[in-house]
Amino acid sequence: EVQLQASGGGLVQDGGSLRLSCTASGFTFDDYAIGWFRQAPGKEREGVSCIIRIGSSPYYADSVKGRFTISSNDAKNTVYLQMNNLQPEDTAVYYCAAWGAWYYRSSSQFCTTPPRRYWGQGTQVTVSS
Repeated sequence: EVQLQASGGGLVQDGGSLRLSCTASGFTFDDYAIGWFRQAPGKEREGVSCIIRIGSSPYYADSVKGRFTISSNDAKNTVYLQMNNLQPEDTAVYYCAAWGAWYYRSSSQFCTTPPRRYWGQGTQVTVSS
């Protein structure tokens, strides 16, 4: 069974850091595009950072460039999102998603055209001012 397990969210103060983890089971990331998305109350879902294949050039939304970093640990089949200098506007539920890399031309396309499957359950990030 294919599953994505997201974790690492929490409450942090303005300027703080968190690292989100997304662990896959039932498949490996070798040929899958991976991405982090977020949705704040009353707002549309936003692609935050995506990578079409591990080792390829990642995409970052303008709002997080220079503050967020996507990385992976192949041995653990886990993708991370390191979030530094968090701001209150980063408050949202964060989801990881994955789909076949063959379906996309670029990391940015994955972030702007998120897949129907597979999605993690979401992890809440709250940044207090």
